[in-house]
Amino acid sequence: MKWPTRKSSTMVMDVVFLYLSFSLEVFCDPSHGDRIAELPGQPYVGFQQFSGYVTVDDKKHKSLFYYFAESETDPASKPLVLWLNGGPGCSSLGVGAFSENGPFRPNGEFLIKNYYSWNKEANMLYLETPVGVGFSYAKGSSSYMTVNDEATARDNLLFLLRWFNKFPQYRSRDLFLTGESYAGHYVPQLAKLMIEMNTRKKIFNLKGIALGNPVLEYATDFNSRAEFFWSHGLISDSTYNIFTTVCNYSRYVSEYYRDSISPLCSKVMGQVSRETSKFVDKYDVTLDVCISSVLSQSNVISPKTQEASESIDVCVDDKVTNYLNRRDVQESLHAKLFGVRKWDVCSNVLNYDMLNLEVPTLPVVGSLIKAGVRVLIYSGDQDSVIPLTGSRTLVQKLASQLRLNTTVPYRVWFEGQQVGGWTQVHGNILSFATVRGASHEVPFSQPQRSLVLFKSFLKGVPLPEVF
Repeated sequence: MKWPTRKSSTMVMDVVFLYLSFSLEVFCDPSHGDRIAELPGQPYVGFQQFSGYVTVDDKKHKSLFYYFAESETDPASKPLVLWLNGGPGCSSLGVGAFSENGPFRPNGEFLIKNYYSWNKEANMLYLETPVGVGFSYAKGSSSYMTVNDEATARDNLLFLLRWFNKFPQYRSRDLFLTGESYAGHYVPQLAKLMIEMNTRKKIFNLKGIALGNPVLEYATDFNSRAEFFWSHGLISDSTYNIFTTVCNYSRYVSEYYRDSISPLCSKVMGQVSRETSKFVDKYDVTLDVCISSVLSQSNVISPKTQEASESIDVCVDDKVTNYLNRRDVQESLHAKLFGVRKWDVCSNVLNYDMLNLEVPTLPVVGSLIKAGVRVLIYSGDQDSVIPLTGSRTLVQKLASQLRLNTTVPYRVWFEGQQVGGWTQVHGNILSFATVRGASHEVPFSQPQRSLVLFKSFLKGVPLPEVF
């Protein structure tokens, strides 16, 4: 499917008009308004943090909430990286910043330092998008109804334009877009609009995009689930055979559209759910789950390569939710709750048009490569929701369509003295990598390996092939 050029061009012109009409406003020095003096319970750090709102629609009072952590060292020379979580409707603040690759993670009443935070290598900008997610809000409930990819891309583009008004020193900085899961829609579509805007006036210094376990082509991504389930022993031979025979995933949108599934496939889906068990995390089939009960306790994975303070807590979502719902934390973040009773990891007010899920974004990724934008697609190899087999197939498909030669043959890459995963590069511009032992949220379950991956991506060099 081709990107609707005329429609997107019109959207860009609308954004340009809104931007120009708004850009005359004089912003205060962000250090006076959006600068975070200190988050409650945080350890000492030497870098600056900012958070607050950027209005993307004045009439509807649509405002997106952001959190920005400057690089630990020499922020003036480091690139700017935007991170988006998926869902659609899940928070880049709570998931990305406080559970994955941000500088801190909550541990009860306190924050502990993430020694593999991505702000070691870049200035990290986390955006809660679209409106209705996290602290982002709009006036009235109409803006939360039937939100789609087009509106989200437009708002994200306008957010960046207006954010640069607050932080003009980052306008000419190398810019990278990153994200995971449904950000396989968000990121390419935003990048496409940025390139179109650059044809009128060079504004964005976009260098590359990185997508973790992304939704790129619905049927391929989700058809690969059956093989992953079976190969990891999660379902029986008979269920696998029926699964692959009767289920047409190209028609299956989400649990809210179950009427589109045949009765037999619905029965098989029920059998799959029973066999995989609710006590198995489908986002990481090897990871223990967080047991929420009177006798519950946090299950912590503590690899020998990590100190106790860097352990991975599978109950981190609960701790993030509790932390971000504290009044003193919200005051420090300059955040408010509009129209909802509490902050949630994933929005319960947003009505996202899930039909967008079936529109492939792989052609958009292809157009970015043609425009000279580097692309990294990486996969945590323990994720059954968007399995690596589907992503790997799509990368090969894209490389073939673009007639890209293989510049780095399929091989292992290393983090320290251990295999970090496998990688392959096409045309020195399209890269694929797996991250060994990682979940759907790669930086959460393999923070050290994800940082090696991130550093190589920013530098535009192949992943280490020796230790």
